[in-house]
Parts: sequence; C-alpha cells; structure tokens
Amino acid sequence: MMIAGIGSRKGVTARDVRAAIETALEAHGLAMTALSALATGEIKREEEAIFRAGRDLSLPVIVVADDALQAASVGTISRSEESQAHAGTPSVSEASALAAAGKGAKLLGPRTVLGPVTCAIALGGGAA
Repeated sequence: MMIAGIGSRKGVTARDVRAAIETALEAHGLAMTALSALATGEIKREEEAIFRAGRDLSLPVIVVADDALQAASVGTISRSEESQAHAGTPSVSEASALAAAGKGAKLLGPRTVLGPVTCAIALGGGAA
C-alpha cells in the first residue's frame, strides 16, 4: 500500500494538491497509479480541495485521527514549528502518510513542498 500524505495552508485548490502529489511522485520515480489513497490529518477535514483532488484522481482520502497522527509523528523526517503548533505534529503530510499506511510503514523521503501544499509518500509495512 502506498499513501500520499497531504498537508496544506487553508484555501488551497485541488490543482495545488494534485501538483504537489505529482511532484512528490516524480521525485521518487513513481507514477500516480502507484498510489492506494491520500491521507491527511483531522485538522484538514474541512479542506475541500484535498477531497476534490482525491475524487479527481479516483483515490480515497483517509482522515487520520489526532491521536494516530501524533503517534505517527515519531517517524517524521521534516520538522515545522508551524505544523507542530497548529496540528500537534511536526509534519501533517508525513505523519498522515505513515499512519494511513499502517504498522511498519516507511517514508520514501522527506515531504515535498510545492507552494501551499506538502506531500509525503509512505509505503505500507506489508509491501516489498
């Protein structure tokens, strides 16, 4: 299972979200078809652009509960003081990708930042 975790500023567009996902995948030499789902934190539940991007890409969007997001934070690579202050995690995109990908998940690298959106790719622990 491969998950794209999404973090963003308020008011982003679905185009912004898709562009960040594409950029993150390209950085790892992956195609969009490799993704199983998008994920984000509870704090982004009202950010319609993330859900619209999921619909545009025919991918489910997993909303990670705050406790699971915080638990996954120990595995993040990037550190944002703003994210820590607002969401309780140093990286919403990395922590949500890890949490949604399940036990033993690994980030393929640090989050990609493209304008107002961050995207991190995690591979589920059961994947080879």
